[in-house]
Amino acid sequence: MARTLKLLLTENVDNLGIVGDVVNVKVGYARNFLLPRGFATTPSDDLISQLADKRKQAEADVAALRKQRQALITKLDALEMTITRACNDQGHLYGSVTQQDIAAALTELGFPVKAREVRLAYTIKRIDNFDVTVKFDSDLEAHIKLWVEADRTLDEDDRDEMEFDNEGELIVKDKKKKPAPAEQPAAAE
Repeated sequence: MARTLKLLLTENVDNLGIVGDVVNVKVGYARNFLLPRGFATTPSDDLISQLADKRKQAEADVAALRKQRQALITKLDALEMTITRACNDQGHLYGSVTQQDIAAALTELGFPVKAREVRLAYTIKRIDNFDVTVKFDSDLEAHIKLWVEADRTLDEDDRDEMEFDNEGELIVKDKKKKPAPAEQPAAAE
């Protein structure tokens, strides 16, 4: 039994090809996705010639989309944005900041970005600043700075940090007391 199938694309399919491409795909992908939705059919010379005009239009659309994305990347590169989230006193978020959250915030700022184009190297679960990559294509990507801030003021940690010497012994620090403020002379009555 054949594991792959050769099909002619009748519509543009992300990460596969554009109209008029003849592609090799796995049988399950063809049977469960491409064929039922009408995105592909069995290739023939007649169909390829019929789809020639549609392919030219698709190539022009892809070129225009690429140019639009390049312009968007120049605007996005080195952008800094802030997202406010609820957190505990240590700065740990109650939820995480997701790709959908970042894409929605960018869209709200006027940059149309899909969630799958936002690439996070790790889960964002703390109040801090993070570098986020927005990748449109293999060679089209922008890097933005994301500041995640608390929705309230956090209590400062007033505890002293402990220090240890080379042998692992605790270094005891003398707490310097602030000098008492000089007493004010009593006002003459």
